[in-house]
Amino acid sequence: MSAVTHDLPKVKKTHRPNYVRPSKDPRQRKSIVLTIVMAIVVIYSIVPLLWLVLNATKDQGDLFSSFGLWFGSDFNLWQNIVETVTYRDGIFVQWFGNTLLYVVVGAGGATFLATVAGYGLAKYNFPGRRAVFAVVLGAVAIPGTALAVPTFLMFSQLGITNTPWAVILPSLISPFGLYLIWNFAVDAVPTEILEAARMDGASEIRTFFTISLRLLSPGIVTVLLFAIVATWNNYFLPLIMLSEPTWYPLTVGLSQWSAQASGVAAQPIYNLVITGALLTIVPIVIAFLFLQRFWQSGLSAGSVKQ
Repeated sequence: MSAVTHDLPKVKKTHRPNYVRPSKDPRQRKSIVLTIVMAIVVIYSIVPLLWLVLNATKDQGDLFSSFGLWFGSDFNLWQNIVETVTYRDGIFVQWFGNTLLYVVVGAGGATFLATVAGYGLAKYNFPGRRAVFAVVLGAVAIPGTALAVPTFLMFSQLGITNTPWAVILPSLISPFGLYLIWNFAVDAVPTEILEAARMDGASEIRTFFTISLRLLSPGIVTVLLFAIVATWNNYFLPLIMLSEPTWYPLTVGLSQWSAQASGVAAQPIYNLVITGALLTIVPIVIAFLFLQRFWQSGLSAGSVKQ
């Protein structure tokens, strides 16, 4: 028994390692902090919109006697909408039409000009290209409000102030949109595709409209969104260019209503101002939701190599 016992292999004793509690991943802590910050930003952005929606359902009395973030005694949204669009012979509807005119012509034209110019600067070499690049960067750095007064003086000499052209013509120029399309077109439109189209006998205009526009669609939608929001929310330029209320956009018109409600001879139209503000942001939300799907589909299509 002893010999057999000595012949058995010796088994080393293994010590079970002590359990070490896993430390928290620092990235997880950062994500928690980021989530809290994003939640604060979302609340900060949603609360004014919620206040606007809730107070648009109140009459003039409930606006000052009820809690701001809750409904009033009666639900008067439809009545407020009817009073808003019919007040002073429907001047709000006219302001809405003026804003649509400025957006369609101004923002649409700015997007087209930025697309054509940015594509040309990105794909064609010509003398003075660097000088144009410097001018575009300088124009991006200059705020539009700094140019409003010189533009007014120039337009007054031309005799086009207090006309729609005084708002549309400055809106046609979008240095940031041109710069964005310029940078996007460098990589989005391969030069090999353009050379192949030229070898097949396609003209430059046909190549641009049949090939390049499809490849530039995500950038075009992005510039269009920026141009629509900037033109729809434009306030300072129409304020100094227009003196006739019939040509006011919604921003200037609602500002006049607000001043009318809080002036010396104040009129009880705060409910119309709030309802008008709600009606003003609805088209922007619809335009963003409608264009966003084209934006996302274009970006995802461009990220896949064929």
